[in-house]
Amino acid sequence: MTHHKPRQNEDEYFARLDAEKIEKARRSSSEMAAVTERATHFGRCPKCGGHLVSEEFHMVTVDRCPDCHGLWLTADEVDAVVAHEDHSLLRRVVDDALTTFREHRRKGKKPQ
Repeated sequence: MTHHKPRQNEDEYFARLDAEKIEKARRSSSEMAAVTERATHFGRCPKCGGHLVSEEFHMVTVDRCPDCHGLWLTADEVDAVVAHEDHSLLRRVVDDALTTFREHRRKGKKPQ
């Protein structure tokens, strides 16, 4: 009488091992695709996809999009403005940025 049980257990073991390897490869591929996609967005405007330009207004660095005129601040930059002792700093930063954009629009050219 032959017992096929050891062979069956062995087949199940290798099938499970193969399934785990396939799942690990899928996760790795998915993570790599996410990293690659994120890298293509670096330095781009979240609204229109234009290339962002960093500018400093009253010692606060902001990212400005010359295409859609969006103004972007990171959480740290917002915290720095809010924590600053001069509560009108955010207002001055925004006013300066808007003045710059309006001047460029009035002259009929895109801001640099």
